[in-house]
Formats: sequence, C-alpha cells, structure tokens
Amino acid sequence: MPQPHLRTVVVLAAGEGKRMKSTLPKVLHPLLGRTLLGHVLSAAAPLAADRTVVVVGHGADQVRAHLTEIAPDATPVLQAEQLGTGHAVRIALDAVPEGTGTVVVINGDVPLLRPETVGALVTAHEEAAAAATVLAAEVPDPTGLGRIVRDSDGRLEQIVEERDADAAQRAIREINAGIYAFDAVRLRDALGKLSTDNDQGEEYLTDVFGLLRSAGEPVAVHVAVDHVETLGCNDRVELASLRRLLRDRVNEAWMRTGVSLLDPVTTWIDVTVALDRDAVVDQNTQLRGATVVGAGALVGPDVTLVDTIVGEGASVVRSHAVGAEVGAGASVGPYAYLRPAARLADKAKVGTFVEVKNSEIGAGSKVPHLTYVGDATIGEQSNIGAASVFVNYDGVNKHRTVIGSHARTGADNMFVAPVEVGDGAYTAAGSVIVDDVPPGAMGVARARQRNIEGWVVMRRAGTAAAEAAQRARDAKGAQRAGDAKGAQRAGDAKGASEAAGTASDSEAMHGRAETVGGASGAGDTATE
Repeated sequence: MPQPHLRTVVVLAAGEGKRMKSTLPKVLHPLLGRTLLGHVLSAAAPLAADRTVVVVGHGADQVRAHLTEIAPDATPVLQAEQLGTGHAVRIALDAVPEGTGTVVVINGDVPLLRPETVGALVTAHEEAAAAATVLAAEVPDPTGLGRIVRDSDGRLEQIVEERDADAAQRAIREINAGIYAFDAVRLRDALGKLSTDNDQGEEYLTDVFGLLRSAGEPVAVHVAVDHVETLGCNDRVELASLRRLLRDRVNEAWMRTGVSLLDPVTTWIDVTVALDRDAVVDQNTQLRGATVVGAGALVGPDVTLVDTIVGEGASVVRSHAVGAEVGAGASVGPYAYLRPAARLADKAKVGTFVEVKNSEIGAGSKVPHLTYVGDATIGEQSNIGAASVFVNYDGVNKHRTVIGSHARTGADNMFVAPVEVGDGAYTAAGSVIVDDVPPGAMGVARARQRNIEGWVVMRRAGTAAAEAAQRARDAKGAQRAGDAKGAQRAGDAKGASEAAGTASDSEAMHGRAETVGGASGAGDTATE
C-alpha cells in the first residue's frame, strides 16, 4: 500500500534564549498580539499541514500550556537535552508516522515571516522535486548568521555556521534564514547520518544539505523577497527592533485599507485587531487583542483598548478599556476606565473620571463625570449625577443596582445594592439610596442640616480656622454695629424731620387761627 503524501510542519522552540535574560522561554515573548511562537505558527497555518510538531525544551511546561491555548492540534515533542537542530528535527519526526511528502522546518523566533513567503518556499521546493530547499536572504549585516555558500554555477554548495566559517565565507551576505523544506523520506535518511564534528559538538540540520548534495540529491535555495521577514531575535534589544518593524508593517497595511492613523510612530496595533474603513486613530494609542473599531469611529489620543469593541461613529478619548463594548455613536472620556463587561448602548456617554464595570448603560443615557458604576443596569435616556457611587460589594458578594429609563439621579448619590430606581424617578442630591424608588417618585435620603454656632472658636481655639472664623465674626459684628448706628442716625434724622414738620404744622395752624380770629373780630366790629 502506498504511503500518504503529507505536509508536516516542525517548529524548533526548545532553545533557552540565554541572552533574553528571562524566566520566560524566548519563544513566548510577546510581539503585537502574539508570542514569537504564535507568529511562526500563524505564518505556517495557510499550508494546511496534516500535522504540526513543536519541539519544546526549556520551559517546556509553559510552552505546552501556550500551545493548548493557541494551537491545540499541534503536537509538542520534548527535546530534553539540546543537542542541535538536526537532533531536534529527528526526534520530531520520530513522534509522527512515517510517510512521503514535505517537511517544513521553521525556527521559532522569526515573527516577521509572512505566510506568502512560506508558501512560495514550499511551492518552489515541490515544483523542483528537490530533496531539500533552504530559504535565504541578502542582509546588510550577516554577523552571527549561517552563510549560504554557492558553487561557481550559483548552486548551493553548503551552509556554514559563522563560528565554523573562514574569513572568505564570513564576508558572504547571503544568509540562512533558518527555514527549510525537505522531502520527508530523504530527510529521515540524512538525519541518521549527522555527526557532531563541529565547533559546538551538535547535530546541525544544515549538514543535511551537504550530505544530500554528496549523494547526488538535488538541493536548492529560495531567496526571500524581503530580508526583514527572516530576522530573528536573541535579546530584548533585537525584540524591540522587531516590534517596531512589525508596527510599521501593520500600520501601513491599515492605512492602505482606508484607516487614518494620525501618528503611525506612536500607534501600536496588534495583528489580531480589526478596523473598519474611515476609522481614525489618533496619537499615543494602543489597540490590543481582539479589539474591533467600527467605521468612522475616533479612537485617541492617549487610548488603550484591549479586547474592546467600538461601534460605528463612536469616540473614545484619553481612556482605557478592557473587554468592553462601546455602541454606535457613543462617547467615552476623557479619562474614563471601562472594565470587563462594561457595555454602552448606542449614543450613551461615559465622561470624565468615570469607571464602569460589569454594567449596561442604555441608549442615550449619560454618566458624565466623577462616578463609579459597578454591577448595574441603567435604562435609556437616564442621567446619573456627578460624584455618584454604585455600592455593589457587601464584603462577601456583589449585588446589582437597576436604574430605569428617563431617570434623573442627583449629584453625590450612593446606590447601595441591591436597589432599584424606577422609570422616570428622581433622587435628591446627597442621598444614600438604600430602598427602591418607585417609578416617577423622588427619592430623598439625607438628614436635615443643623449648624452649631461658634463650635470652631470654642473647640479649635488657636487654629488658623478659629482665627479666620473669629475675624469673620468680628467683621460681621462690626457690620451689624455699623448697620445699627446707621439705623439710629436715620431714626434721629427722621425724628427731627417729623418734629420740624410738627412745629411747622403748629405754626400754620396758629396762623390760620389768628386769621380766622381776625376775620371774626372784623366781622364783629363791622356788625357792631
């Protein structure tokens, strides 16, 4: 019975990465939404390989756990002792059934590798019916990398590691990218013939090419279009460099699809993020994980979104969100924090210094400022007053608050869950709401104010507050005294005026009396 023709992917991920100086295995270091290993597996995914084997070693348990999350169909194979790349591939193939076909081997630290490049390598290899094909690249600085040595006809003669290379070979700038395609049967045969006669005392996978060529088998070189794809990393400086290169690649791709990035240098977008046309991303913005930004939405400046959905036409400014949903036309920020399961309906508003967790805010409802909303449901077109707190935790369990639609809650409210404020209800400023407020009612839950006169002067004598209070009392007393004196003067003036008026009236009356008397006398006299 003929053996099946298969494609097998082998990823070499057993190295310690000493220069990373980390307890985290090198292949698990993150880079814009995926680990180094995750990027490599993603680049190989379009091959639709029949089986994928990942060789693990240092931090094997961590790498296995990560594979369970991102590639559960991959088979981890332990290389307990790192005896070279040839040894790693040999134990990988020992873990899978024999068969014909193509074996693709990829180093686990080349995160910029494109699926198109892997596909082109495999296609070239299979069309040429080669025994082995190596991916090469022309690089500006080949230091530390294996060199591709060609014969006078331009064919592959050998692959030489730098530490084993002579001066002439070290001057070569065409390097081995650490990515290969092999004929499965001929690879297995050659792996059994590898030796450790080299500077490191290891089984080099690259020696397979020399063995195959010596046996008259066809070997080939496929050159990558862009050498940047082949870059690996050995320390955190190189990792940071790769991160910047990937950032630029991702940002350029989004801009070419119709997304506006106002400052690409300060914009970091994970490869797992999705953006719609006409979205605008302002400076100093990070979009991570499974974040989705809708058409025409504005995100930034100074925004971090993790696994967050932003609806069409919404805006998020100077805010942080994790696992949240922002509806179409809604607005967030500045300086807001949306925690997991915060869900804003269309045209809702979460404003300045507002934190929302595990809560739904209905369409058109507003939480403008200085408020914590936790474990709550807010209906439509409601307004939450400033400095409010949804008191959801009793020290053991979380409880829920429900605010109805078209409700108006006062500033400085506390809603002690579980509690419900009905549709169209109001609550007074400064209230601590512990009982349900019926629809259309006004909830008032605050004590009547009383003032204790002179308390500070009596109880805090000698303090700046007491002195200020005393000055104010003295000034007020002086004002009262002045007012009293002014009133007295006004009263005296009024009294004098009234007295003068009385005298004048008396004189007038006396004059009238004399006149009347005179007339009477005259009359009398005349009569007489």
